[in-house]
Parts: sequence; C-alpha cells; structure tokens
Amino acid sequence: MADENAMNQGPSVSPKAGDDFRSAAGATADEYLTRGKEVCTDAARRVRGFQGDTKQYVRENPAKAVFTALAVGFVLGLLRRR
Repeated sequence: MADENAMNQGPSVSPKAGDDFRSAAGATADEYLTRGKEVCTDAARRVRGFQGDTKQYVRENPAKAVFTALAVGFVLGLLRRR
C-alpha cells in the first residue's frame, strides 16, 4: 500500500532541480548555436573563395572550361537515362 501511495504522488523532483536542468540545457543550446553560426560563416567564406577561384580559372581557360562543362553534362545525362 505504501508503494501505491508513492506512485500516486508523481515524480519527486524539486523545482530547483528543474531550474538547474533548464539552465544547463539553455547554456548548451547557446553553445551549439554559437558554434553553428561560426561553422556557417566559415562555410560561406569558403564558398565565396571557391566561386572567385572558379571565375578566375574560367577567364584564364575558357575553352577548357567549356569542354569540361560539356563532358560533365554528357556524363550526367548518361547517368540520368539509366
């Protein structure tokens, strides 16, 4: 009977424990948010660098760039047919 009463009372977690958990979860979420923003900024910087390098390569080697694009398009077309 004592076990039954204990089960009906619900969880025995103090409000302070809940506040501590909420605080820790918030700190962890803020840490991940900050790290995610850093990763996104770094990725955007790398993409812009890659885009600039690509434009420069195409300007220096237009024929090679066109034939490379045709070859890639041809291979992708073949793969899509299957």
